[in-house]
Amino acid sequence: MIDLEQYRTWTQACVKCGACRATCPVFKAENTEGGVARGKITLAQAMMDGQVFAEDRLVHDLSQCLLCGSCANLCPNQVPTHEIVAAARREVARKKGLSGFGKGVAALLTHKKTMDWMSKSGELASRLLCRRIPDTSGLKLRFPVPGIPRERTLPKPSFTPFLNREIRQTVSFSTGPKVLFFTGCGINYLYPEIGAYLVRILNFMGIHVTLTDEQVCCGLPALSAGAGNAVDTLAQRNLKALKPHAFDYVITACASCHGALAGLYPTLGADYHVFADKTRDIMEFLMDMDLVGRLAALPRSKAPVKVTYHDPCHLRNHGLTQAPRQLLHALPQIDYVEMTDAATCCGLGGTFSVHHYETSQKIGDQKAHHIAQSGAQIVATACPGCMIQLRDSLNRQGVPARVTHLLEFVCQALPDR
Repeated sequence: MIDLEQYRTWTQACVKCGACRATCPVFKAENTEGGVARGKITLAQAMMDGQVFAEDRLVHDLSQCLLCGSCANLCPNQVPTHEIVAAARREVARKKGLSGFGKGVAALLTHKKTMDWMSKSGELASRLLCRRIPDTSGLKLRFPVPGIPRERTLPKPSFTPFLNREIRQTVSFSTGPKVLFFTGCGINYLYPEIGAYLVRILNFMGIHVTLTDEQVCCGLPALSAGAGNAVDTLAQRNLKALKPHAFDYVITACASCHGALAGLYPTLGADYHVFADKTRDIMEFLMDMDLVGRLAALPRSKAPVKVTYHDPCHLRNHGLTQAPRQLLHALPQIDYVEMTDAATCCGLGGTFSVHHYETSQKIGDQKAHHIAQSGAQIVATACPGCMIQLRDSLNRQGVPARVTHLLEFVCQALPDR
C-alpha cells in the first residue's frame, strides 16, 4: 500500500485555504480544527518531518475522519486528504502497533469461518439480547453490552449467510454478459435479501451470474482501522478467489465494496487493475443494459410511494450519482423526491461510528432531518453500511421513514415471468 511519505507532494499542495471546513461533516458537528482536512494535513506533515508521532492527541484527531472524501471533492487543488489520513493511520499502526480494537477488526475480517460462525451465533444471541423495534427491521439491546450504546439500532445478523444459500440454483447460464457478483460482508451477513434481489434482476435480464464462496471482505473496514496488513491479505485472497473465473464484469451492490475494488485495489499493484477496469456498481450496470427503458415502459402506479435517495460516499466519489436517480424516476411505483444534501455523508465511516458514536449521531441526525423534510415514506440507498446508519438515525429521531436498498424497488417492478 502507498506509504505516508509518498503523499508529501500532495500535503504540500494544501494551501490551508479552509475550503474543507464548508464540507467536512466532522467539522460541522464538532467545530474543531483537528477535525477538518487542513488540520489533518498539518499533522501528517509533522509526522513525516519527525516533529510529532503517535501522541494521544494526534491519534485522536486522525481518528476523527470519516474517510468520506467530501473535502477532496471541494478542494481547489484536489488534495486527497482521506487517502493521506488512511496512510497516516497505517503509519501509526506500523510503528506503534494496532489498538486492541484494530487488532480485533483485522483478526475477524481475515478469518471467514469465524465471521460465518459469528453471523449464526449472532442471530441466535439477538433473540436473547435484543428486542425488535416496531415497524422497522432493526433491533435494540435489552441489556447493556460493552462498547455498544444501548440506544443504537442494530441490524439482525443472518443465520445463513447469502453465499451459503441455495439462491445459486436459480442462476441462469445464458449467452449474455458474464458477471461475477462480489457480495461483500454487509450483504452476505446482514442483508442477504439484497443479494437475492440482484440475482433475480440479472436472471430476468438473461445475464449469467457467478458466485464464489472463496471471496472475503473487501478490506475497507480494515483500511478505516489502519490495519494495512489485513487489507493486503484480504485483497490477495480476493484476487485468488476471483481471478480463475471467466467474467466480463465484477458487479457490486455495496458502495464500499465498489470503492475498494475500483479505487483501493489498483493502488496495490498491477495485478489488481482488472478489478478497476471491470468493476461496475449494479446501478451503473443496469443503466448500461438499458433496464431504465424497460422499466419506463411499464404502466405507472396510481398510488406511487414517495421515495428519496441518499448518496453513499464511495459511489459519489466515483461520480456514480445519476444512475440511481434515473432508475428511481423510471420505476412505475415510485414518486421520487430529492432531499437536501443527499450527497453528504451519513456519519457511519466504517469504524468511525464505533469510536465516535456521539459525533456520528450528530451527523446522522442532520441526515434524518433532511429525510423528514423531504416527506419521503422511504429512503433508498446503495450501501448496506449506510442502511445501518440511516436506520439508527431515523429511529433515534422518531422519523417513520423506512430504509431500503434501491434494488428492492427494481425487483418489485419486474413482471412475475
